[in-house]
Amino acid sequence: MKVLHATLMGIAGLAVAACSPADTDATAGGAQAGCMTRAYDTIGGPIDLVAHTGERVTEATFKGAPTLIYFGFTYCPDICPGTLVAVNRAYDALPEDVSPPQTLLITVDPERDTPEALAEYVSTAAFPDNLLGLTGTADEIAAAADSFLAQYERIETPDSLAEYTVDHTSLLYLMDEDWQLKTFFAEADADPNYIAQCLAQHLG
Repeated sequence: MKVLHATLMGIAGLAVAACSPADTDATAGGAQAGCMTRAYDTIGGPIDLVAHTGERVTEATFKGAPTLIYFGFTYCPDICPGTLVAVNRAYDALPEDVSPPQTLLITVDPERDTPEALAEYVSTAAFPDNLLGLTGTADEIAAAADSFLAQYERIETPDSLAEYTVDHTSLLYLMDEDWQLKTFFAEADADPNYIAQCLAQHLG
C-alpha cells in the first residue's frame, strides 16, 4: 500500500534538522540521536473518539502514562498489520524494568471500522496485548489526524471486493504522560530492536 509522501517528507525533514550539529540534546550518535531528538510541539493534540469498548475517550483519558499511537485501518492489507506486529515484537524486547506504553490504533476508515470491527481486529494474537482501537465520525477522525499531521485519502478500487482502500501516513507517535510528543518512528524505523532500544531510552 502506498504511503502518502508529503507528510513523510515533511517529518523526515524535521528529523534531519534535529540531527544537525547545533542540536545538543542527543544522548547517542547516529540513529539513536534521531530517536532522542524528535520531540516537536507542533505534532500531537486533542482527540475526541470512541474506543472499541464503546467508551468515549479524549487525550485526557491517556494522560499519566506514555502512549504509542498509530493511524491505520482494519482493511489495510500489509503495512498496518506489519507495523503492529513489529510494535509487539519491540515490546517483547524491552528490558524487564520497562513497561510498554499504552498502544492506540486510530482508524482512518470510520465508515467500516466500527467499535465492533475494531474490537475483533485488535484482539489479533500477534498485536500488542494493550492495543486499543479508536474510531469516530469522519469529522472526529479528521480532527485527530490533523493534530498529528497525519494524512489519509480514500482510493476507490471498484475491481476489488473491498471497493476502496485508504492511503495514509505510516508513523508511530510516542506521547509522554502529559500527551506531548517524545519521538516518532517512520516505516523505515520499524525494526523491532530499534523501536525497543528507543522506547527503553525514553521510558526507562
